Amino acid sequence: MKALELRERTLEELRQMAHDKREDIFKLKFQQSIGQVRNVALLRAAKKDLARIETIIREQELGLRSVAGSGAPKSEKKQG
Repeated sequence: MKALELRERTLEELRQMAHDKREDIFKLKFQQSIGQVRNVALLRAAKKDLARIETIIREQELGLRSVAGSGAPKSEKKQG
């Protein structure tokens, strides 16, 4: 999932997605421990997705970004 897609979601939706992703990671780890996982890249991808979701949640909590594309203007170079 792309960060831009995540930034369009509400904080509550993101928290639910993080919860669901944690459950997925738990299930994948369990399946891996008993040898049922056929695609081990799924666990790595799930961890990255969770980290991305948690980062967006933290950005919103701190008020760094609220909606995609509405970031603060870049600093202007001083002339002279």
